[in-house]
Amino acid sequence: MTIITLTSDWGYRDHYMSSVKGTLYRLIPNVTVTDITHEIALHDKIHAAHVLKNGYPAFPDNTIHIIGVDADATLEQPHTAIYLDKQYFIGADNGIFSMISKKSPEKIIQLDIYQQGDFFTFPERDIFCQAAAEIAKGTALEKLGNEVGEVKQLQVFKPVITANRIKAKVIHIDSYHNLITNLDYKTFQKVRNGRNFQIHFYNGQFSVDTLSDSYSDVSEASILAVFDSGGYLEIALNKGKASELLGMEIDAPVIIDFSD
Repeated sequence: MTIITLTSDWGYRDHYMSSVKGTLYRLIPNVTVTDITHEIALHDKIHAAHVLKNGYPAFPDNTIHIIGVDADATLEQPHTAIYLDKQYFIGADNGIFSMISKKSPEKIIQLDIYQQGDFFTFPERDIFCQAAAEIAKGTALEKLGNEVGEVKQLQVFKPVITANRIKAKVIHIDSYHNLITNLDYKTFQKVRNGRNFQIHFYNGQFSVDTLSDSYSDVSEASILAVFDSGGYLEIALNKGKASELLGMEIDAPVIIDFSD
């Protein structure tokens, strides 16, 4: 059985999602098509990368992920398929591939697939579905285009680290208005090295010096810091909306200071 996921900024009002699903069902026998989300902020590949980064590890080997965000091909961002972590990803090489995993792809192929049709505004349906169909029937990635050595790099997920400080930033605000940063647990513990810490945010007007294991560790409407299910530092409000209370948005700084 072939599993294909869709991640896009299409929303649910228009025909885009159903057109891609219909094409996949027509091209691939016994395919299962699963939505990761169609509510990515418009053209926001950083948001898409965050969602994919946390979503794809739950899927079995050989799952094919179609990415419908900033998908138009240019000389700088060709249509590309990669094999990464035993899974396939198809999209435009606009930097998103470099952000969905710390691992380097095992294969990177710039797609050379002839589009059937006279209009070029819907590559997810007209090109990516064809690529997915070829992968599903066992065609080697190398036969779908030209192999290249690396993907376009965007390193927006890396915090700035010095001996006694980590400068992180908010990279995602989820549906609960929790503020998710680009600091992962492993990096935090490595820099911390057993030391005390203070987490400062909202321009230093708020700080937290403990980590919670769950939201209910603090009383309702209290601020907490917790590492989320993806392993990233999150600033939250128990049964409240942290982003609204704190007035913090994407790229807002979160500073962690360490002391002996």
